[in-house]
Amino acid sequence: MKPDLNYQVALTLIPGVGPLIAKALTEHLGSAEKVINAKPKEIEEVPGARRTLWKSIAENKDEALKRAEKEITFIDKHKIHALFYQDDDYPSRLKECDDSPYLLYYKGKASLNAGKIIAVVGSRKSTEYGRSVTNKLINELKDYNILVVSGLALGIDIEAHRSSLEHNLDTIGVLAHGLDRIYPSLHRDTAEKMLERGGLLSEFLSETNPDRENFPKRNRIVAGMADATIVIESGEKGGSLISADIAHSYGREVFAFPGRTIDKYSIGCNRLIKSQKAIMIENAEDLIQQMGWGEGKKEKQLKLQMNLFTTPEQMILNFIAEMSPIHIDSLSSLSELSLPVLKNHLFQLEMKGVIKMVPGNRIQLAEMVF
Repeated sequence: MKPDLNYQVALTLIPGVGPLIAKALTEHLGSAEKVINAKPKEIEEVPGARRTLWKSIAENKDEALKRAEKEITFIDKHKIHALFYQDDDYPSRLKECDDSPYLLYYKGKASLNAGKIIAVVGSRKSTEYGRSVTNKLINELKDYNILVVSGLALGIDIEAHRSSLEHNLDTIGVLAHGLDRIYPSLHRDTAEKMLERGGLLSEFLSETNPDRENFPKRNRIVAGMADATIVIESGEKGGSLISADIAHSYGREVFAFPGRTIDKYSIGCNRLIKSQKAIMIENAEDLIQQMGWGEGKKEKQLKLQMNLFTTPEQMILNFIAEMSPIHIDSLSSLSELSLPVLKNHLFQLEMKGVIKMVPGNRIQLAEMVF
C-alpha cells in the first residue's frame, strides 16, 4: 500500500472537499496526511479554503479514515490500482484539467497514457445507422494503435467497446459507480473481457451506486482522458453532448458524424457541427488527417535513419514513433530514464530535427522526418 493512500482516500470523503480544493490543500501542505491533521490556521492559509473547512475535516476525519481502511482492503483484494493525481501512471491528459479527480481506481491492463486516445460517445438509444457508423469507424482505426474510451452505457458506448474488442483495440470503460458492480448489469460479460484488453476506471469508491449526479462527473473523465471526443449520435439533449461540451472547454478536439435533418438522434451532432463546436467527419481517414496521426511513412523513414543516433536515442525514438504524441512522464517510465537524463536526450533529438514538443508536455516526431 502507498504510504499516504489511506489519507488520500479519506480526504475525498470529507464534506466540502472536492478535487480542486483537495489538490490545493495537498500541494500547500505537502501530503494528504498533513491536510487531515492540519491546524485551523494551516487550512485557512490555503487559497480557496473556507474558514469552516477545518471544522469539517476535524469532525469527519475519524469516520473517513475508517471508511478508507475498508476501501483499501477492497482494492487490495481485487487488485485494483489507486491512482493519485501526482502519480506517473495517472492519466496525463486528464491531469491537465483543473477539475480532474484527486484519486482514480483502475483495474485493467491497458496504459491510461497511450500515445493516441479517443473518446467515442453517443445516444443510449442508438439506431442501426449509429451502430453501423461506430463499427465502421473502429474497424478503420484498427491499424493505428488507438485506445478507445467510453462510458459502458447502452447504445453507442457499448457498441464502441465491443467493436474495439472485436478489432483488437484496447478500450477503457469509465464508470459512474464503484468497481464492485457493473451498470447496466447486462454489460458484465463485455466488461470482463475489457479487463484483458483494456480496463475499467472510476473515481468512485466501492458501494457507490450509479446515481444521476455521477454521470456528468464520469463524462468529464471520458473527455479529459482523450485527445479527441467523437460523437456518433445524439438527440437534442444527452450525456454525449455534455461530454462534447466538456472536451471543448478543455481545448480538446471534438468531432461529430452528421445525420439527416429529420432524424431525432442526429439533432445533437448536426448542431455541434453547425455551432462549430465539432468538426464534421465521415470516416476514420477524416479523423486521422485532422489529428495528424498518419504515422506510417514517418516510422518507415525513421528506421532507415536509426544508425545516425545513439543507443538511448534509438530507444527513445522507437517509443515516440509507436506512441506519438507521448507524454514526457510516460516516456520516462517506459524508457526507465530519469527526467533530467531523458530531457537531455530529447534536447539532442530536437536539435537534430527529428522530434518536437507539442502542448501538454507531449513529444512527437517532427514533420521533417518524412
